[in-house]
Amino acid sequence: MSTNDVAPLGEPRHHFDETGSTNDEARRLGADGAPHGTTVTATVQTAGRGRQGRPWVAPAGQALTVSVVLRDLPNPAVLPLAVAVAVAGTVGDDARVKWPNDVVFAGSGGPLRKVAGILCEGRPAEGWAVAGIGLNVALDLGAVPEEIAARAATMGRDPSELDAVLAELLERLAAALALPVPELLAAWSARDVLAGETIRWERPGGGAGGEGVADGVDETGRLRVRTSAGVETLDAGEVHLVRA
Repeated sequence: MSTNDVAPLGEPRHHFDETGSTNDEARRLGADGAPHGTTVTATVQTAGRGRQGRPWVAPAGQALTVSVVLRDLPNPAVLPLAVAVAVAGTVGDDARVKWPNDVVFAGSGGPLRKVAGILCEGRPAEGWAVAGIGLNVALDLGAVPEEIAARAATMGRDPSELDAVLAELLERLAAALALPVPELLAAWSARDVLAGETIRWERPGGGAGGEGVADGVDETGRLRVRTSAGVETLDAGEVHLVRA
């Protein structure tokens, strides 16, 4: 697919000095009929959140908080994979993806350090979705709570570069959304930090958890895990991984 075939993102852009959540604003716009590519950004989020309602904390002007309205996606199930590929490409060669919604740096023998989080929401039946991204572009690790700093990472860029990073991210996201599913899966798998690793999971609403060896994702974005009973597939909406 040529560059000319890729639908651009980023316009119209709605920027807030402060808002509760860019995803909430983008969902409101999406429900009201906002066009494909509508983008919401904020200097400060007061109620930013990640998957399963976990808070996203970042000092003003140090992280990119952005949500994009996307319409008529050919394969909505793999949207989180496309977003992860785009974010990791923006961060750089050392970035890895951690199913289902994180972009991380993996130090030699050390813990994974999160540089970005992803939250995809929407109403597929109505033909639209929202891709929400929190990316630590210029995070001062000394300015966040110690428990967050211990697990966080940053691109190490200057705060003045937020808009430049946003432009690159949106360009990469548009390109990732245009990839055929096999090519997208290959791009995601090339950065899969869990591949071959033993993982454990729980089901927040009850039900059995488990343990096994991560073995990539299927064509619907579910994580494949090799267990003693065979291969099991995990849906991001039904499980969460247990931190080692």
